[in-house]
Amino acid sequence: MPHPIDLRSDTVTRPSPGMREAMARAVVGDDVFEDDPTAKELEALAAELTGRQAGLFVPSGTMGNEVALLAHTRRGDEAILDSNAHIYKYEVAGPAVLSGVQLAPLMGERGLLSAAQIEAAIRDDDIHQPVTRVICLENTHNRAGGVIHPVESMREIRALADRRGIRIHLDGARIFNAAAASCVGVKAYCALCDSVMFCLSKGLGAPIGSMVVGDADFILLARRYRKMLGGGMRQVGIIAAAGVYALKHNVARLSEDHARARRLAEAIAKIPSLTIDLDTVQTNIVVIGIGATGMGVEECVAALEKQGLLVVPFGRARMRAVTHLDVDDADIAEAVSIFERVFAKV
Repeated sequence: MPHPIDLRSDTVTRPSPGMREAMARAVVGDDVFEDDPTAKELEALAAELTGRQAGLFVPSGTMGNEVALLAHTRRGDEAILDSNAHIYKYEVAGPAVLSGVQLAPLMGERGLLSAAQIEAAIRDDDIHQPVTRVICLENTHNRAGGVIHPVESMREIRALADRRGIRIHLDGARIFNAAAASCVGVKAYCALCDSVMFCLSKGLGAPIGSMVVGDADFILLARRYRKMLGGGMRQVGIIAAAGVYALKHNVARLSEDHARARRLAEAIAKIPSLTIDLDTVQTNIVVIGIGATGMGVEECVAALEKQGLLVVPFGRARMRAVTHLDVDDADIAEAVSIFERVFAKV
């Protein structure tokens, strides 16, 4: 039986032969002692590509976000973010448990916050209120369907943050996707933030790991918090080598994923029982509404899986499909055919 077409996430990719070879040949040391040469190479490369002073390799994007919040805040502070942000929805209340930080979620437009909206939420200088310490942005925005945060809007938020003495952390899990689709360089986005987390294990195709980048003093503190959270690994160069390979070989091809996502979305949009906001299909994520099918989301997902296509529920009335480097044009054509077989007569 052929393998299913897996569009559940861009985290499902397998290391390519070239990446596996790089991992096998990696020179390693002990990263807690900061003498793993491959980990140091990866951190230097991440800093160079983002235009920041230093980088830190962490096991996951969630740890990267939480380490950054620990480094930016004190207990009792407040962080402003979108109500559908990954930090708010999918990190198990980490800011409350780990940093002792209160989150102030705002309802963004397709996941994006405006400077005016943020300014209205900044706390007054009042002993009864927490201090607004950090603004958390997300680019691209996962739950909004891979929407890109425009650099012009980010510049306005940066100007506001500078006026009010507030830091900005960017959950840039898919920042390289944003850069590829918008033709705005990664450095331009990262220059507007005090810290940035980006994932190696999503569209870039590495099996494990994310990066946190920022100023040298920030990364020094973040390294301490990484150790506190159990992220200080030893011969980490074996997996850091995959990150180096990903950054050198898998960035330029991201536009292929975006083209395939668009092709998939436009075909699905023609099926009457399914709905897609094509304006949100800007990168590699396709969010599909199922409200007109008369089926539950789990039923829809199961029906697709029975035909050899894997997607995930994305709320009570939506599914999500994500393109990635293990999906080719033939897979997308077959995925379209499966959607048509399952839903065209619904």
